[in-house]
Amino acid sequence: MVTAKTYIAGIYVRLSNDDERAGESVSIENQRLLLTKYVEEQGWELREIYIDDGWSGTNFDRPALQRMLRDAREKRINLIIVKDLSRLGRNYIEVGRLTDETLPELGCRFIALNDSVDTLAGENDMMVYKNLFNEFFSRDTSKKVRAVKKACARSGKYMGTYAPYGYLKSPANKHVLIPDEELAPIVKNIFEMRGQGKGFRAIACALNEDKVPSPKEVYYRRAGRANPCNNNHLWNEVTVKKIIRNEVYIGHMVQGKVGTKSYKSRKIVNKPEEEWIRVENTHPPLIDPKTWDIVCALDDKKYKPRETASGNGNMFGGLLKCADCGYGMRYHAEKGVRKDGSPYQYISYQCSNYARSGKHACSVHTISEPTLIELLLHDIREKAQWVSYDEDRVVDYILRVKNKQSASLLGVYKKELDSALSRLAELERIVQSLYEDKVKGNIPDAMWKNLMQKYEQERADKSGRVPILRERVSGCEQQWEDVSRWAHTIRQYGNLESLDQETLLGLIDRIEVSEARREGGKRICGVQIFYRFVGDLGAMTPDVEARHGQAV
Repeated sequence: MVTAKTYIAGIYVRLSNDDERAGESVSIENQRLLLTKYVEEQGWELREIYIDDGWSGTNFDRPALQRMLRDAREKRINLIIVKDLSRLGRNYIEVGRLTDETLPELGCRFIALNDSVDTLAGENDMMVYKNLFNEFFSRDTSKKVRAVKKACARSGKYMGTYAPYGYLKSPANKHVLIPDEELAPIVKNIFEMRGQGKGFRAIACALNEDKVPSPKEVYYRRAGRANPCNNNHLWNEVTVKKIIRNEVYIGHMVQGKVGTKSYKSRKIVNKPEEEWIRVENTHPPLIDPKTWDIVCALDDKKYKPRETASGNGNMFGGLLKCADCGYGMRYHAEKGVRKDGSPYQYISYQCSNYARSGKHACSVHTISEPTLIELLLHDIREKAQWVSYDEDRVVDYILRVKNKQSASLLGVYKKELDSALSRLAELERIVQSLYEDKVKGNIPDAMWKNLMQKYEQERADKSGRVPILRERVSGCEQQWEDVSRWAHTIRQYGNLESLDQETLLGLIDRIEVSEARREGGKRICGVQIFYRFVGDLGAMTPDVEARHGQAV
């Protein structure tokens, strides 16, 4: 048994938006005071108070909860205390997994104070029923909340978290939209440009050129904080398209377009149009009916999908990336007539970030399709010939490049894992023997306690180390398997004459294209090929001539 002084406690408190309706009894401050006082009375050391404020109990990706579990794995705490089981969560399967498997494996004691749950005292049969009740409560609350939101939407109340671009929530009633004097003229200008026949990208570029604040820029500026996402604040065609197709700007409210499949799921899915809730004339419009009709007529035009020279779809779809900003590369085809009267088609790719938002977002990164095909055919054939000549040597070389210590580390991890598993089995026998000696009276109680504390701590340390070692062994072994699989696959392409999408998807993970530079009157750009299973092989991705303007 572990003495009180050895416990380093972590207090966990949680409050969701639904819990706030229950009053002071479940407030953050109430939980904090109750549990802090209890830790002081027991004489335990309090390491940290972990707080998730505004998080649902059905969501187990809560930041404070995950940080607390990480501290338990790193042995910074060995005791977790909550006010009741519902604070830990309202999914009986996940809560049961934490209390019955995860925490015991980490050697971490768990106490739910008001529910009289203490894992040190052994199994608690009532805990299962309490967890079920907590989940039923969450399910019932979710149904009620959804019903209220639907009723409010049907009555024309705005239920969104943030007002649409160009509007504000009324200070008198957050469910009513009023025009935003700063942004409403921008929305009107967007519709006017579209009515004049400008495309979505052209509108986005014009807004960026005039340094008009985008929706994301406005949001973070008004919130007084920096954008945590790794993207730009500029306008793009998708944002413009969403604004132009939103009926909110003619005074109508269309809600319920997205939702979750169940109260347990956090994944947002699109709902069929027949389930949308549409109410007309709920707020002042920014756009007049005539302008709206003109814009809708433009959107009703049908465009044929572009084809490659072979008549097939874009074979590089999803594979090409801009090496500088990470965005995908956009397919572009130009048709024309040569001086001799013969037709031609020039196919190229360019950075989609540039294509959407212009030079303020990125540079063009143009490369022709024939250049890409020529480079890939050469690179694939070359690597296939290498493997065919001496597969074992190539595999060994790639492994050394990827991880010079891979082979030696695998042996070290396997040896440590076997030792840990053997020691755990031995500790099980030792603990069982100690229990028998204590029952028979063959060992003094004080000695039994000291030995049990020593062996339990060692067992907890070994148990925590085993999954880490298994993951490392698996990672090393997987690397060997991946390289061997790549070698077996690519050796079949030593005489490859043409490319198709199936071949590319089977061999390539992604291709990164750098911005072209001028050398000796030629446009040269770097192309980095990342193969499936092995990634970038470095030396086999040389700079190539972009050959801008070549026709096929």
